Amino acid sequence: MSEIGLRERKKQRMYQVVSDIAIRLFLERGFDAVSVAEVAAAAEISKPTLFRYFPAKEDLVLYRIADHEGEAARVVAEAEGEPVDALRRHFLQGLERSDPVTGLNDDPRVLAFHGLLYGTPSLVARAHTHQERDEAALAEVLGGDLDARLAAGQIMAVRRILAMENWRRIAAGERVADVRADAVAAAERAFDRLAAGLSPGRESGATRHRV
Repeated sequence: MSEIGLRERKKQRMYQVVSDIAIRLFLERGFDAVSVAEVAAAAEISKPTLFRYFPAKEDLVLYRIADHEGEAARVVAEAEGEPVDALRRHFLQGLERSDPVTGLNDDPRVLAFHGLLYGTPSLVARAHTHQERDEAALAEVLGGDLDARLAAGQIMAVRRILAMENWRRIAAGERVADVRADAVAAAERAFDRLAAGLSPGRESGATRHRV
C-alpha cells in the first residue's frame, strides 16, 4: 500500500472515530449540552485538530450521511435513459433494502440518529446546506441552465418529502413491514407525476439528460 493510500485510510478512520464519539455523546446528553472541547477530549485529540477535520460542530453529525452528498447527480450521470426514471429506480431500490436515507428503516440506532438530526434546529439548518449542494450538483448534470435548476429543485423536493413521510411514520411507531407498501406506492405516484410534469423536455448542453 502506498504512503498516500495509507495516509488517506488513517484520515478516513479519524473522521469515522471522531464522528461516532461525538454522536454517542450528543445522543446521551443532547447536541447543545456537549461542547466541541468535550468531544475532542473524548476522542483524545486537540480542539484545533478536531476543527481541521470538522469545520463546524454540526459536521460531526452530518459526516454520517456525507457519502450520500451528490448521490442524485451521480445516479443521473451514470445512468442510461431519462434522469427521472433512473432516480425512481434508485429510490425504489433504497426502499427495498431499507436504506436509512429513504426514511424506511426502524433500526433503533437509525431512529435515534434521525431524532437527533431532525430534532436539532442547527443540524437541520446545516443539513439544508448539504441539500442545496446536492441540488446544485444535480442541476449541473442536467445541463446547468434555469430549466435544469427548476427540474433539480423538483426532483430533490420529491425525494426529501418521500423520505420524511416514511421517517415520520416509523418514528411514530409503525413497523417497516406495515409502511413499505405505502412507501413504494407513494414513490411510484410521486415519480409518475414528476415525470409527467417534466416530460415536455428541453434541449441542454447534455441532451441525453433531457428531463
